[in-house]
Amino acid sequence: MEPAETGFAAVSRTVVSYAAELLAGVERKVVGEDKVRTAQGNAWAAMCADRARAQARADMDAMVAALAARPRPRHRAQRAVGSSPRSSASQAALVSTR
Repeated sequence: MEPAETGFAAVSRTVVSYAAELLAGVERKVVGEDKVRTAQGNAWAAMCADRARAQARADMDAMVAALAARPRPRHRAQRAVGSSPRSSASQAALVSTR
């Protein structure tokens, strides 16, 4: 690398570093020291979200298993589609308008 490129990269890294420190300081002042997000806090939130998803999945599995285990009620013979008088009248009306 040329010395000019190395100097430019070093200056860029320094500027980014100071900007990050400035933003972190602003965040502490705005939201308060106790509410600043940390890696540990993010990990805890992710773990809690994983547990909640696993519990919801287990609840859904139990509900599906309970529904599958219930005996199905036997239905009387179902009518064919269009077997009611109203259906017949509506079908006749459709045929006559064509």
